[in-house]
Amino acid sequence: MSNSESEINLQALAFLAKCLADENRLRILLCVSTGKKSVSRIVEELGLSQPLVSHHLKELKRSLLVQVERSGPFVYYELTDALILRVMENLAGLGMALLGKRTTFHTQRV
Repeated sequence: MSNSESEINLQALAFLAKCLADENRLRILLCVSTGKKSVSRIVEELGLSQPLVSHHLKELKRSLLVQVERSGPFVYYELTDALILRVMENLAGLGMALLGKRTTFHTQRV
């Protein structure tokens, strides 16, 4: 195992990358980053269907990216750690930088 592999837990990194690889999950994470939100509030704010939001929240909860708080008949979701938002911001910045360097290769045929 190289130094970089020992410093980075590759299994944990792959796990997070898979969890964050869906645009709707990212939108939900951004939505709940501002505070606790109910499923109906997330549906309303994002314009997604309730079953779709519930499915993604289940995956985000399973991945420990969101936590659940029950209050009577209501269930609220929020980020488990503010660091999640910072990681998303850093990844978005890296993605924009990489896309800025990318040349269009779809128009060229070899």
